[in-house]
Amino acid sequence: MARDGSVFRKHSQYEYRVMTFDPDTTVPDARRLLTEEAEYGRWELARTRLYIGGRRKVWLRRKVIRVSSTL
Repeated sequence: MARDGSVFRKHSQYEYRVMTFDPDTTVPDARRLLTEEAEYGRWELARTRLYIGGRRKVWLRRKVIRVSSTL
């Protein structure tokens, strides 16, 4: 089970995170990692991609919360 890495990107309303999984990562392990990200980081699944060779790329997104001063 290995995760190549993740990338954060910000757009106007959403913040995106790209996670890449090796072919050695099983589907239940990938599901468990994505579930943890969704529960604790408030991420939602935006897109998934399965490449030749078994590598998986998953895009997660969450709304950017802008805080305005109340003073």
